[in-house]
Amino acid sequence: MSQDHPQAQDAAIKYGDVFDVSGHLSKKPVAPEDAAMMQSAETRVLGQTQPGGAASVMQSAATRNERAGYVAHQDVTDVTSDRGVIVTETRVPGRRIITEAVGGQVVEQYSEPTPIEAGGGRGRVESAITIGEALEATAQTVGQKPVTMSDASAIMAAETRATGNNVLTPGGLAATAQSAAAHNASCQRHEDKVKLADVLTGATAKLPADKEATLQDAEGVASAELRNNPDATATPGGVAASVAAAARLNQSTK
Repeated sequence: MSQDHPQAQDAAIKYGDVFDVSGHLSKKPVAPEDAAMMQSAETRVLGQTQPGGAASVMQSAATRNERAGYVAHQDVTDVTSDRGVIVTETRVPGRRIITEAVGGQVVEQYSEPTPIEAGGGRGRVESAITIGEALEATAQTVGQKPVTMSDASAIMAAETRATGNNVLTPGGLAATAQSAAAHNASCQRHEDKVKLADVLTGATAKLPADKEATLQDAEGVASAELRNNPDATATPGGVAASVAAAARLNQSTK
């Protein structure tokens, strides 16, 4: 049963209180079934519920809401019921990037180091996340989104910053994204449109050069994405969001 308790709209712990989300979701109380769905998703993808992860935060909020009488034990938020929750794990050399989303909005994104072998020796751990790896995370998070001119602009900004080259590389990520956006603009059927995953899967290998994502890179990519979006909004889990998350993670490990 979806929750619809009037007093919950005022006093309950809402998604906007515990996560950086916007719109309809931000005003909805965290419900017990929402938390259960996220716990199941984390366990299915990651093997266990993550300490401090989205499921843990949601469970704590939902428990407090239920004890206060704002939601019932079987309640589920309409946004979550309609669009579900998603947990993805993107593995790149030396780390894995975890992305958790509720109702299409990213609520948690973080990186964990993993050992890799170097020249047959002992395992070593990489730290900084590159722009290419952030683009690969986008393919995992919102890969089924059709490419738009806003996405293409963000990808071009990301490629330029990764390579240090302002010239569009024929057959590169940016050129492919621009062609995809132009095709999609005149394509009527959703299933025939080129998706972000088609362009960004294996992005690191497609870039002639790559670099650690910085806050300056994130600002440049976000500016390009917003400047070319008629709604002047960034795509949740999209190119700008992924580069920004990578930059924040890199900053926090310094």
